[in-house]
Amino acid sequence: MKAIVASKYGPPEVMRLEDVVKPTIKPDELLIRIHATTVSAGDCELRRFEMPILFWLPLRIFMGIRRPKYVLGTEVAGVVKLVGEQGSRFQVGDPVTAFTGFRFGAYAEYISLPVDGMIIKKPENMSFEESAAIHIGGLNALGFLRKAGIKKGDSVLIYGASGSIGTFAVQIARILGAEVTAVCSQKHHEVIRSIGADHIIDYKKEDYAAHEKRYDCVFDAVGKDGLFHGLKVVKAKGVYIQASPKFLHTILAPWISVFARKKVLLNPPGERVSDLVELKGLIEAGELRSVMDRSYPLEEIVEAHRYVEEGHKQGNVAIRVIDEGTD
Repeated sequence: MKAIVASKYGPPEVMRLEDVVKPTIKPDELLIRIHATTVSAGDCELRRFEMPILFWLPLRIFMGIRRPKYVLGTEVAGVVKLVGEQGSRFQVGDPVTAFTGFRFGAYAEYISLPVDGMIIKKPENMSFEESAAIHIGGLNALGFLRKAGIKKGDSVLIYGASGSIGTFAVQIARILGAEVTAVCSQKHHEVIRSIGADHIIDYKKEDYAAHEKRYDCVFDAVGKDGLFHGLKVVKAKGVYIQASPKFLHTILAPWISVFARKKVLLNPPGERVSDLVELKGLIEAGELRSVMDRSYPLEEIVEAHRYVEEGHKQGNVAIRVIDEGTD
């Protein structure tokens, strides 16, 4: 089968399309023919191997010392081709979407995954590209906002509202009944307004922290805003969330929670299939969608990574492994 292989850690150009061995399945696994995957900021960080110093060595040993020993990518959508002899809730021919986690392997034509993994049937009203994009953004947004206890009437500010996590966070906060203020650049305002933001601030023109308004929750969905900058506008007993925290922030968080009377959430929520099922329900009810920027064929993965690394994508970038309607 075809897959994207990285010759070493580094820039997008280290990746190339190669023939690799098609995976086999164990009795408790599925074989999925991948139709679509995504390129996330995390994929780019892993390809460059830009990791916190505390985790650098163990992750390097796990991933491969000289080069990634795994095919990269963690979000997939496709069709079940084989079911292990132990059986499954899925059948051959089922369209599914899955998060592969530390198994990686999404930049390929096929993948084997455990039947009890983070897999659900594809939402009926989504394309393969759209459904591949629900995992990183949707699971993080749902998990963090639930952990923050967001409820009807709360005020929520989302920094980096135009990214994958941010676009899902805007929608989910709205579904929970919050008043949503989105922070993003001017070119994204129309889309962000269309998914439910009540107020939008252009970070290039004004500093949200200079406003008098205070929020029940500030959610830095991209990890690029300063911790103390965001905390300025969090109400007493409010919540600050950072999706991609710096190592120093993880050290400071418990102390801030104690002395500043503001809860700091930095650890990503645990992965649960029930959360994917909840996301699917919201999607099929027409309340939630994947915001898609653009898509590339698998052979243009280098260009896709270059684009995502620019840091200005709107929602999600998809990779077409095979075209819709083909197999």
